[in-house]
Amino acid sequence: MLMNKNSGPASGEAKLQYGPNGFRVLRAGQHVFCAASGEAIPLDELRYWSVEYQEAYATPQLATERLKP
Repeated sequence: MLMNKNSGPASGEAKLQYGPNGFRVLRAGQHVFCAASGEAIPLDELRYWSVEYQEAYATPQLATERLKP
């Protein structure tokens, strides 16, 4: 995870830029929302995302389902 100088502790939804090996915090926050389920995902638990679609997923099953053609 890469953090910029403006990404200190904050509450609410974070804005992230997803990369192939991690993500960059664009706006500080405590969580992001799963694109498939709408569930809040704490940043320290975020493990699954799409670089192409710039979306986060709560579980590998939701990511797989969302990314099916």
